[in-house]
Amino acid sequence: MKITTIIAFILVLVGALVWLLVGLFNFNLVALIFGVGSVVSRIIYSLVGVAALWMLFYWAMYNPFRHLD
Repeated sequence: MKITTIIAFILVLVGALVWLLVGLFNFNLVALIFGVGSVVSRIIYSLVGVAALWMLFYWAMYNPFRHLD
């Protein structure tokens, strides 16, 4: 795996865990650490979103389940 994909995967996992906390406990860890609506929070959310798009692109190009058909 390329380093870009590994970083994207980690960011997507972190984003998923943040959403889990929001969904289950109404607790936003990013907002707690960096402040609600701060520039750093927006950068983190944007990086997680870009990472998710990268993972979609990666999956579309190198679908690991393709050989199961």
